[in-house]
Amino acid sequence: MGLFSRLIGNAGPVSQEELQKEFGKLIIDGEIIELGFKLMRDVFIFTNKRLILIDKQGLTGRKIEYLSINYKSISRFSIETAGTFDLDAELRIWIGSEEEASVKKTFNKSVNVYDIQIVLAKHVLG
Repeated sequence: MGLFSRLIGNAGPVSQEELQKEFGKLIIDGEIIELGFKLMRDVFIFTNKRLILIDKQGLTGRKIEYLSINYKSISRFSIETAGTFDLDAELRIWIGSEEEASVKKTFNKSVNVYDIQIVLAKHVLG
């Protein structure tokens, strides 16, 4: 993921090994990291059990919020692919009966949003 992509707020993929090394303490027995993405200092991880959003706050990034979303609480989701002149793709996730999506993420073109859709569909619909 390039610096320009990060500066404009687009997320790029992170390897499972890197995520396990840095965030393995969040993972429970039997839980497997399937996909992960980094957006500036923030990270979001798709496991076989939940979606984990990691929000580093403040100037130093020492204050960190870990939000765990059970796939069963996701009522709907959408992906929007990048177009010819579009630089990014988007993911939106609704929790419960919310009118507005509570999770909105933007990805650069290096991310295959269909992979994200497959993971969400497998866990939310399956």
